[in-house]
Amino acid sequence: MGNRADEYGTDVEIYRKALAPTIHADTATGAPKELLGLLDRLGLERREVRTAGPVYVWHEAPTDLDTEAQQRLVSRAIPVLLRAGYTVNCTPEVFDEAAYQQAVHELRTAPSSVATQRQAPAAAPKRPAPARRTP
Repeated sequence: MGNRADEYGTDVEIYRKALAPTIHADTATGAPKELLGLLDRLGLERREVRTAGPVYVWHEAPTDLDTEAQQRLVSRAIPVLLRAGYTVNCTPEVFDEAAYQQAVHELRTAPSSVATQRQAPAAAPKRPAPARRTP
């Protein structure tokens, strides 16, 4: 099993896995439970595979959503993740610019108490953000 977040040195990698019906959000191995909980609260579904070695954890957009709704969901999650201090990459084919911009606008205009309730406590990024594919 591969993990794109580990491979690219990010906290979260969002992409559509080949032949999969949903969008994946890989988190780095050993991701903090605050990040995993934030992805849960943002509407992504946690998946887990236990092996004799590591436990693989990732999130997926719900399969009951159509393709466009999945793209809106993950694109709206990105500003919240970035604001919480995480490094995020999203492949262009699953990114919805309008949904992303609407989420940014809502974060900027929301009363600070509401915005704080919707996100996890800020966590220090694990590593510097790479320059590629960051929205």
